[in-house]
Amino acid sequence: MPLMPKRVKYRKTQRGSRAGKASRNINIDFGAFALQTLDRAWITNTQIEAARVALTRNMKRKGKLWIRIFPDKSVTARPPETRMGKGKGAPEYWVATVRPGNILFELDGVPESVARESLRLAADKLPIRTKFLTRHHAA
Repeated sequence: MPLMPKRVKYRKTQRGSRAGKASRNINIDFGAFALQTLDRAWITNTQIEAARVALTRNMKRKGKLWIRIFPDKSVTARPPETRMGKGKGAPEYWVATVRPGNILFELDGVPESVARESLRLAADKLPIRTKFLTRHHAA
């Protein structure tokens, strides 16, 4: 089941700004290995889920995984071939806004070779460039 908020104060959000570098969620706080963003993007709930499935399958459900981003912004879309006007479209999907430096996933309890390969498979499912980090390199 894709990630999405249980409830939100407002159904439709504005697009907002993606400028600048990440100022929070930039340290490895839980695991020993992590995947860090190098680009800015909107990552959809289905992309996060696809990366999670790739990770857990390669790890063979060993170790522990932390997903450090959550899609809490709704993106609206109008039906195809609709005339201009008539208001904003209905919410179609949910995204997490990431900036350069954000930690996406953290792993612990697996060897570095398994963690590196698992995070590479997860990164292939995402629309951005990423970097593999270990806890002692992050500081």
